[in-house]
Amino acid sequence: MKYRLLLVTLVFLFQSVQAFERTEQRQPCADYQVNRKPLFGDLHIHTRYYFDAYVSSLRQDPADAYRYAKGAALDIPAADGVASIKTQLNRPLDFAAVTDHGEFLGQIGVCTEDASEPGYWWPHCTMTRSTQQWVQLLAVDWWTGLSGQKQADKSESFACTLSDCKAAGNSVWKKIQDAAEHHYDRSAECSFTTFVGYEYTDSPERQNMHRNVIFRNEAVIDNPITTYETGRYNFPALWRGLRQQCIEAGTGCDVLAIPHNANLSGGLMFRDPESEEELNDRLFFEPVVELIQHKGASECRWDRSRQAGLSTEDELCSFEQVPGDNLGMLGTVNGVVHTDRAKLIDLSDFGRRNMVRNVYKDGLVLGRDTGTNPFVMGVIGSTDTHSATPGATREDNFTGHLGRRDSGFRNVQDHFYSNPGGHAVVWAEENSRDAIFSAIRRKETYATSGTRPILRFFAGTELDNNACSDPQAVTKAYHQGVPMGGSLDAVQSPLKFFVSAQKDPGIPGNPGTDLQRIQIIKGWVDTAGQSHERVIDVAGDADNGAGVDPNNCQRIGRGENQLCTVWQDPEFDPDVPAFYYARVVENPTCRWSTRQCQTAGVNPFAADCAVQAEQANQEAADKLGSSGDVYGKCCLDPEQQPFYSPVIQERAWSSPIWYLQAQGQLLIKD
Repeated sequence: MKYRLLLVTLVFLFQSVQAFERTEQRQPCADYQVNRKPLFGDLHIHTRYYFDAYVSSLRQDPADAYRYAKGAALDIPAADGVASIKTQLNRPLDFAAVTDHGEFLGQIGVCTEDASEPGYWWPHCTMTRSTQQWVQLLAVDWWTGLSGQKQADKSESFACTLSDCKAAGNSVWKKIQDAAEHHYDRSAECSFTTFVGYEYTDSPERQNMHRNVIFRNEAVIDNPITTYETGRYNFPALWRGLRQQCIEAGTGCDVLAIPHNANLSGGLMFRDPESEEELNDRLFFEPVVELIQHKGASECRWDRSRQAGLSTEDELCSFEQVPGDNLGMLGTVNGVVHTDRAKLIDLSDFGRRNMVRNVYKDGLVLGRDTGTNPFVMGVIGSTDTHSATPGATREDNFTGHLGRRDSGFRNVQDHFYSNPGGHAVVWAEENSRDAIFSAIRRKETYATSGTRPILRFFAGTELDNNACSDPQAVTKAYHQGVPMGGSLDAVQSPLKFFVSAQKDPGIPGNPGTDLQRIQIIKGWVDTAGQSHERVIDVAGDADNGAGVDPNNCQRIGRGENQLCTVWQDPEFDPDVPAFYYARVVENPTCRWSTRQCQTAGVNPFAADCAVQAEQANQEAADKLGSSGDVYGKCCLDPEQQPFYSPVIQERAWSSPIWYLQAQGQLLIKD
């Protein structure tokens, strides 16, 4: 009788986890887990169909990118533009979406796909296909002007007068869809999932307000909605178009728009909603935001040299920050910065809402004042690779993400403030489009900086204090509380959080890094309408003595294989709106740049680093044909730098759990 009662209880608890809606024809997955499993992916990938990749000598297409994501080797450009660097994931991804920029599919198609077309021979197109670096860079500048990133509005290449860019764009859009369908595993094995997608490219004056548009299934819009249709500074028009052409079209189309990593948006990515329609569209179309990718991280910002933060006192917020606040950060060639827009932005001038934690806090204030928080978003990571290498996030084998422009020695010389990017992680019942899309929509997601720890996070008043030792803890937590991404209404009992993390297992011969600690970040708004934040260490030890060997970057010391706790907020006020998210911090490891500097014979930890850099510069010039100072940045003093350190701590961030946050009446299918 006892076992029968337990069985009935477990069945009831399993049923309490809402199943996702199925919208496509496919075989059921053999591996279906009611309590969901973590799936690792990349939802920001570029191939030869984007000009910035093509002019960097990248010639791989979406099919190549998907093959790479599944574990195949890929030959990508070296610094000389020749595809001679072989790269391969040591662990395949579970899902991916190629997101080439919708604005340029037709124009790049005319310029590169069909030599019988007159537009193919327009000088700008010829420059685009050049293999000479400076000609390529002139072509980039031309494309940048066409894209509206300068002061002028967008315009089309004259190649579109000579040839039919619309037809070329249709052809490329079809190839993108065909590649996604071909590489989507619809069998019961469910080994790999693809999504049809593109990037919406609103970046006036180089302020990045891009969105990655991800479709749920094969029912997609006829053509990407782009800034050619919406105009600049007008991402709400993207949402309106997606609602009209997809959500309300009656074709089975469903779609999300994921804001690009916001650190380069000049503070413009997350404006106050200007209408109720804009408020509801933001909540519906943008359930998650990209928190990290190769252009930096946007959780929070701390300037180590000034010992000051952007509305924060959190010293871990120096992680993978870049000096500027716009796409000018990419304007370095042969070690020389060619635009003032790439310079360090003072904290007082840096856009507060470039950092997602500040957006969360401002959302609490707006929710208090208006009744609806517009910024109830979860988080993911991705790479934004321009080398067709999704999931290439290893610090110890980073081959760059911008084709020849950051390949080999150019990575350290010109893209020192970039990084390998991160992962989008979802908790889903199975590896299928419907299950993953539903997980993103309910925000049961987390971001990693490139490693693969496993993170769970629940909140509720009835969570068991002994959950960490209970084999049924997750099953019960789904019934007793809400997972990451969830919201809680008013409660009177103390609020508790069940959080657990397992270290990245790594691969045979190369285990993942031990965990140092788990933190919970709390944000709240007081009765006077002022927002606050607090960072609490809830498990592990920040002073565990772990570090790296400065001679070879080997890891020193031990951390934990697993951390788990049930934490109760001692300052919980049932009348105060708040959010909570978990941050898992690994033991220290060497940054990718440190490893590449050491490989070149330049040790950032050495007293004679500058002498080593001069010798390495001469060797690179003699053997590789480099120009300028290649390795000088290896010797930067981290004590004098606002953000850089030769040693980093990889991490994972959960989507928040919100308390007392009204979300309006949203059109949500799942």
